[in-house]
Amino acid sequence: MDPFVMLKADHREVEALFAKLEETTERGVKARTELFQKLHHDLLTHMLVEEIALYPALKEVKPARALAFEGVEEHNVAKFLLEALASLPVDSEEWTAKLAVLRENVEHHVKEEESDLFPEATKALSAEQKVVLAEHLESEKRRIHAVMEWEPMIVLPVSGEPGPLGVR
Repeated sequence: MDPFVMLKADHREVEALFAKLEETTERGVKARTELFQKLHHDLLTHMLVEEIALYPALKEVKPARALAFEGVEEHNVAKFLLEALASLPVDSEEWTAKLAVLRENVEHHVKEEESDLFPEATKALSAEQKVVLAEHLESEKRRIHAVMEWEPMIVLPVSGEPGPLGVR
């Protein structure tokens, strides 16, 4: 099991969701809402898995340490944007602009992980450490999915209605 192949597969799934969302317009409220809920769930799951299982392990690997800390900070920006998007109507121009910023942020993050962090970690970790990391990533992903099943789905406001934070 290669943990970095697993993480790259998640990256491709998120990229596909961004591409589908980009094809929608402000008039496609139902499609946007469903796609964003999936993106929110998948991206948040992926980030949490990395924060719980990947980054702590890589903070012990000298060449990957700084990149792991940077990854956490990039996740914080993405989480902020996800929550901001969840409070806005999907048919607003502001939502569309924030989605573009989130996509740019995530694409930058993925590029750094795949071109810098993963290769450094691959060189530094033994085959056994990679198997253990892959198992940890998988078990955390299952655990997070189980927890998220109990959380209420995010509800996006329709244009003109205030969002959960009173934002229009």
